[in-house]
Amino acid sequence: MRWLSLLLCSSVLAGATIKEFQVRIRMRDGVHLEANVYRPAGPGRVPAILVRTPYGKGHDITPNYQAFVDRGYAVVVEDVRGRYGSEGTFRPLVQEPADGDDTLNWIAEQSWSDGKVGMIGGSYLGIVQWKTALGNNPHLKAIFPVVAGYDDYLDRFYSTGGAMKLGQRLLWMSENLRAPGFQPDFSKFVLHLPLRTADVAATGQTSEMLQTALNHPAYDSFWQKISTRAQLDKIRVPVFQVGGWYDNFVQSDLEAYAALRKRSGLHRILIGPWPHNMSIRFAGVDFGPQSMVPVRRLQLQWFDQWLKGKDTPLVSQPPVRIFVMGANRWREDRVWPPAGTRWKSLYLESRGRANTLNGDGQLEESLPQREQPDRFVYDPQNPVPTLGGAVCCNPRVFPWGPMDQRAVEKRADVLVYTSSPLRRDLEVTGPVKLVLYASTSARDTDFTAKLVDVFPDGQARNLTDGILRLRYRRSLERPDLAKAGEICKLEIDAGVTSNLFRKGHRIRLEVSSSNFPRFDRNPNTGRPIADETQLVKAAQAVYHDRLRPSHLVLPVAPQ
Repeated sequence: MRWLSLLLCSSVLAGATIKEFQVRIRMRDGVHLEANVYRPAGPGRVPAILVRTPYGKGHDITPNYQAFVDRGYAVVVEDVRGRYGSEGTFRPLVQEPADGDDTLNWIAEQSWSDGKVGMIGGSYLGIVQWKTALGNNPHLKAIFPVVAGYDDYLDRFYSTGGAMKLGQRLLWMSENLRAPGFQPDFSKFVLHLPLRTADVAATGQTSEMLQTALNHPAYDSFWQKISTRAQLDKIRVPVFQVGGWYDNFVQSDLEAYAALRKRSGLHRILIGPWPHNMSIRFAGVDFGPQSMVPVRRLQLQWFDQWLKGKDTPLVSQPPVRIFVMGANRWREDRVWPPAGTRWKSLYLESRGRANTLNGDGQLEESLPQREQPDRFVYDPQNPVPTLGGAVCCNPRVFPWGPMDQRAVEKRADVLVYTSSPLRRDLEVTGPVKLVLYASTSARDTDFTAKLVDVFPDGQARNLTDGILRLRYRRSLERPDLAKAGEICKLEIDAGVTSNLFRKGHRIRLEVSSSNFPRFDRNPNTGRPIADETQLVKAAQAVYHDRLRPSHLVLPVAPQ
């Protein structure tokens, strides 16, 4: 195989690094993928780091990859099937398990390889690590996925409440799957109806990936068969995950760690105050000098441990390391949520006028008495706009991160509930939930929740949010339309966070029925959403009395 590689690629010796470009790697079906290989000069076999990417393998080694070569690793950077130099048709996600397995076997056959391989990369480059690890190839010894998640349904397409992650999905498609010469407009294609043809609006052509997702809006057997979540017991290699509080995949990252931890103590996770690109700084928000972490050093230690058998500092460190925003410091633990977490309920109260920032909505520790429900009208033709948060993946088009929410809170279709100024610091670390008693005039609609940190000067900084599609109020597997006017007890998963609400700050909850285009609009008709073109208004009511005590559930971290 070695002589064949040299015939099919260009090879150069640069200093102490051998560089082989456009190496052709044959897959089991005869398709050839193309890779660049960088390795230390000199005799002997070395372990390898594999990077599989749909974004282009590049034309030369980067400083990050050079760090691995200098440490005695070969680095293989491969274009996935159907992208850049690789043959075949690009079928996102579904092609990666077999192609990853074949690439591992190819690496192990090379004369310079000692047969041990680790994988690195973020986003899609992290997803392919999970997909490859499912095959239990004996050559794969450890993976290091960054901002990747592990569930095809809940990460790539839909929320935990069943609404589609519309802006993220269509934006990624418009930048990676569009037809030659097609110029998409984000502000227009996210509004396109029906969703069934939104792929054409975003890319200029039909997408098998989106059509498949639209055909399976519930978490049915299709997703359960292909999702890493449903097959997690197949993962046998040590996993080091990295995520960010303002990244779309953070909840999934933490759930994956918690599930893996039940079987083995080998795994690690690091969560910081970052979006999908952890090198990005947020305008007007500074989390301090500790917020940046030398991930490359951690990767080198991780692979020294599992590919070279060296004892590294990682062995003696707690496996969970999370950044507490507000305190701007790191918290270490062995489990997620942190050991000793207690659950604090804050009850929604008002006299029926919680609409807007200037309404009378409050969060109180005591149970409410006899109170009037809060009401608003949700109009899908005028949805509440997304303002930052855990969105993805181009901030110039779809801004992410912490932003002042007061512009959104001026809307009459946003209910705002705020606590009194805190008398002492309160650290909230873990999953956030809203128990909401609500009714609607529609057979199906959405309810949203957003947790906000209110500063003494009035700035309202978003922390985490979530949505529940009413038809999925009982389960994601079996949708069930509601009865108009029926009061339902809903549990809205509002995501995960770690934040110190400082003394003098206030805790705020926003409740509405849209957060667009982070999530798609519910047309309120009760019909299949993928093919719906009609949008109708829905009259919403939120109840908070002693019999129907709507409340926010916060995870309070131990001190």
